[in-house]
Amino acid sequence: MKRFLFQGDSITDAMRNRDNEKSINTGYVHIVASQMLLKYPGKFEFFNRGIGGNRIIDVYARIKSDIINLKPDYMSLLIGVNDVWHELELQNGIDANKFKTLYKMLISEIKAALPNIKIYIMAPFLLKGNETTENWELFSAEVKKRAEVAKEIAEEFNLIFIPLQEEFDKALLQMPEEYWIRDGVHPLEAGQALIADALLKRFEKDITDKE
Repeated sequence: MKRFLFQGDSITDAMRNRDNEKSINTGYVHIVASQMLLKYPGKFEFFNRGIGGNRIIDVYARIKSDIINLKPDYMSLLIGVNDVWHELELQNGIDANKFKTLYKMLISEIKAALPNIKIYIMAPFLLKGNETTENWELFSAEVKKRAEVAKEIAEEFNLIFIPLQEEFDKALLQMPEEYWIRDGVHPLEAGQALIADALLKRFEKDITDKE
């Protein structure tokens, strides 16, 4: 049975039950896992290790316990918005250069320990909302920098890159921000489904390509 690990911050966490290692709870993780368990019974198991509030340095600190020791065959990573948000709110963020250094260290060490792992890099994203409009220009510019770093890392390590900001920007042509994200950062049901759809398309393509 192949193992898929979802890694990231609160968007991935989605208030999962930390006392249950198999808890995936709500959000895009639940949608992806549910669809895959239905279509491919007995072939995959899913683990959610997202933690609300995490920055890249926090994920790196958990590299052994929450990534390498789990020995996943597949892993998605969605991180970056808190590296900006924590600086704006708490003066405890991670600047773009350090973000790149830590991101590269994280991926390098994962690949060294798990050379056959398939990693999906999902870009951080932002929309206008009650938590983002006050510092919108700076917030959005800095999140874009983290997204560009994520893309660079994906290209350097030949990983799959999923540009979620582009997906949300296209979605705004159909419905306004508040339909997709409740505060500018955390997706509502439609936003979670959008993330899940983007990840599922790439994940299932890899599976079918191998068959």
